[in-house]
Amino acid sequence: MSDIEKFVSVEIDSNKVAVVRLNRPKANALSKELLRQLGEIADQLVEAPPHAVVIHGGERIFAAGADITEFAGMAEAVGTAGMFHQVLNKIASLPRVTIAAINGFALGGGCELAMACDFRVAATDSRLGQPEILLGLIPGGGGTQRLARLVGVAKAKDLIYSGRAVSAQEALEIGLVDKVCEPEKVFSEAYQWAVSFAKGAVIAQGLAKKAIDTGLAGTLEHGLDVERLVFSEVFGTKDAQIGVSSFLTNGPGKAVFLGE
Repeated sequence: MSDIEKFVSVEIDSNKVAVVRLNRPKANALSKELLRQLGEIADQLVEAPPHAVVIHGGERIFAAGADITEFAGMAEAVGTAGMFHQVLNKIASLPRVTIAAINGFALGGGCELAMACDFRVAATDSRLGQPEILLGLIPGGGGTQRLARLVGVAKAKDLIYSGRAVSAQEALEIGLVDKVCEPEKVFSEAYQWAVSFAKGAVIAQGLAKKAIDTGLAGTLEHGLDVERLVFSEVFGTKDAQIGVSSFLTNGPGKAVFLGE
């Protein structure tokens, strides 16, 4: 990528937390090239999973949305939506806990990227929303589906039909974000939360995530079938052996897991 500007980077630290950073001035607009790079990093994290993931857009803005300058006709729109779906589905299906650290705006595609994560930590002055209707459009990167699943159908329709951006406090009240803190503490709060998961039984976390997300996509009966399969699968991990042995010897909550 020597002749192409790098818009997304990843670093895995000693706590085995992968920090994915967006850096496309001025507003981290999610261009095709940024999405391509993000997809490549997601592939790397699937191939060699860390113990947890934080996605951060920097201290000023998470992501303002898709790059409107790349919008064209109907055929182009289909390709753009397909690329968003492909990349954000990769983020959503990472077999580890993922946390979006949101400073500033998370609008349109930026909000859709945040919703593809398991959890969202937002600054007190941040704003989130799906403003596509203000351009005569609708969300095309998963917003109509993920927003409804997070906040409920009626509230999702309210936000999508109006295009209004909500404050961090309202986002917390409706379940769009999970924690709110002062702007200068957003990344550290998200990171320390990620570390707490990274110390746990990360394979079991990933299997629980698979059961929850897969189950929500189908019937209760299908979800129970998935749960039964991954429940049996988790017993093949070293962490399950460690956890059960520690419980029998020392009681609950004292196991030191290996992530294996």
